Amino acid sequence: MSSAFSIALSSLQAQSQAIDTTGNNLANMNTVGFKSSTVDFETLISENLGSGSAFQVGLGVGTPVNQQAFTQGPLQSSNSKLAAAIQGNGFFIVNNSGGQQLFTRDGDFTVDKTGTLTTLTGEKVQGWIANAAGAINTNGAIGNIVLPSGELLPATPTTTFSMNGNLDSATTPGGQGFSQPISIVDSLGNTHTLTVTFTNVSGTTSGGTTYPANTWTYDVTIPQGDLSGTPALTADPSLLAAPGVISFNTDGSLNTTASGFTPTATLKLPTGYTLADSASFGTPTGNTMSFNLLDSSGAPTLTQFAQASGIGSKTVDGSQAAQLSDFSIENGGLIVATFSNGQQQIKGQLALAAIQNPDTLQNVGNNNLIASGATAQPAIGVPLSAGRGQIFGAQLEGSNVDMATEFTKLITYQRAYQASSRVITTADQMSQDLMNLIH
Repeated sequence: MSSAFSIALSSLQAQSQAIDTTGNNLANMNTVGFKSSTVDFETLISENLGSGSAFQVGLGVGTPVNQQAFTQGPLQSSNSKLAAAIQGNGFFIVNNSGGQQLFTRDGDFTVDKTGTLTTLTGEKVQGWIANAAGAINTNGAIGNIVLPSGELLPATPTTTFSMNGNLDSATTPGGQGFSQPISIVDSLGNTHTLTVTFTNVSGTTSGGTTYPANTWTYDVTIPQGDLSGTPALTADPSLLAAPGVISFNTDGSLNTTASGFTPTATLKLPTGYTLADSASFGTPTGNTMSFNLLDSSGAPTLTQFAQASGIGSKTVDGSQAAQLSDFSIENGGLIVATFSNGQQQIKGQLALAAIQNPDTLQNVGNNNLIASGATAQPAIGVPLSAGRGQIFGAQLEGSNVDMATEFTKLITYQRAYQASSRVITTADQMSQDLMNLIH
């Protein structure tokens, strides 16, 4: 009977520790990336009483073992563009101030004053940095992700443009043409508005040439004020050596097999003139620009139907200089910079670590875990490779704590604690009864 006290005491201690675990789970119901723990009870050794067919009596319950349950938590939308969540296997890799490698499922990241991507508690997020061309070598060593600040994206001059539209077949030949403005960018990022004019010349004669039915000419001009040179220009000059000529089939489609058809018109500044802002025009070497009458797939961009003339869409390359305005983490863990002109560039890639036995990781606070002596070597790589999960941008992984389950456990542990306390009360009463036999 003397062992009853120690047996019951071991139970009180074990149930108390189990309640602590449950309380910690409930306390972290709203902790980002938190993984709940389960309690495993283990018996102590038994003692044999008597000889022969011995009577075994247990010595109580041992210290409980906590095991974290690395089940998936719910993904929740975040207002932060630098938030990231893992769905599936893997951990974000972070380094603390001492250079220790830690692991976390908490993807609520920010950028510190040095431009380094960090956790909210200051640990440096690990991954790869893109080169100037936006390429990332994910076979190299991981390191701190340092994002540029105040970066200026240089201007890219326009070298080609096209427009999709219709020219009205009912337009009077030789009458007023249909004009459409198009903005292009020079090498300094300044814009210039060119004018593309289509004129129906069906059946008309010019320079000894009589044009057949369904024939149009086109011209491209630049404002005279955008140019400098001598003598002073009195009208907007053409950028074509001669007006282009296009014709249409009887079904309204562009006749790309007509004699003299040129799918690409070459535009060039008039001889002796330059842009007034001293920038280069078009390609850096030839100072030429292309006006395409076929799209990238080779399909014609113009039609001639009995509908009002109009342009449906324009495709123009080139861009103005732009300031860096924002960073975001995209699906797949890519870190993308957005500039004021809407352009985007890849700046980095988050790394994921797959750990074969994550339950051996030790909690070091701040939602971080550290490898123990029993932890397998982490396999570091990109998402969706070698069993690693996916990274979703602008989302966070919630805690996997289930409140109903934890409350059920709490009741169970409390009942076990109460029952063990009754064992002590009963053993104490029996001891008193035994003592009373002496008197």
